[in-house]
Amino acid sequence: MSLQMQFFRLDASIRVEGSVTRSLADEVEHAWSQEHPGAEFVRRDLGALPLPAVWPDADASRVTDPELRSEPQQRAAAIAATLVDELLSADAYVFAVPMYNFGVPQQVKHWIDMIISDSRAADVNTPLLPGRPAILVEARGGSYGPGTQRDGWNHATPYLRRILGDVWGLDLTVVEAELTAADFNPTMAHLRAVAQRLRVDAHEAAAAHALDIARRLRSAA
Repeated sequence: MSLQMQFFRLDASIRVEGSVTRSLADEVEHAWSQEHPGAEFVRRDLGALPLPAVWPDADASRVTDPELRSEPQQRAAAIAATLVDELLSADAYVFAVPMYNFGVPQQVKHWIDMIISDSRAADVNTPLLPGRPAILVEARGGSYGPGTQRDGWNHATPYLRRILGDVWGLDLTVVEAELTAADFNPTMAHLRAVAQRLRVDAHEAAAAHALDIARRLRSAA
């Protein structure tokens, strides 16, 4: 663990203003900043600044001798290495990921693929970040839990749990806000009070989990 605490924040919403996932990540960041005022934050905003579409070159570089890599492969490998460096440098993580069209945003999938193209993360049977604490904050426009009409349609959360928890080995906590489309969808107007309550609950959960992580990190330092 580094002497100076370092946190990693990933944002993926294409909305900068009014984003639920960004506001939940703000809650986490605020708690961490309060508990560790000297901490550094490494930020990766895939919504505002998506990665260049170079994964094929990054993947090819993984199986190509470094001296034989083409210039595009070298550039792609350098990007992948930077992404892995960002993760390895941190003590705790917050991933703010909305669900788009029943799955993860394409820029998040690309980010994950780029990371796995790096030799340090390529072996998916060896955790990259074993035991490090992380919070995944999610937002979904509708409701996808048991008993709903779209139960089983949420393909984002299971995938992210697999990658962040099972593959990378993070000690992962998930905070979810549903029915976020009720704010602007007139057909969901009758659900706005419920949606507001769910959002308040999500903010409280995000803050509580962030505080717990911050205090655990202080105890372990």
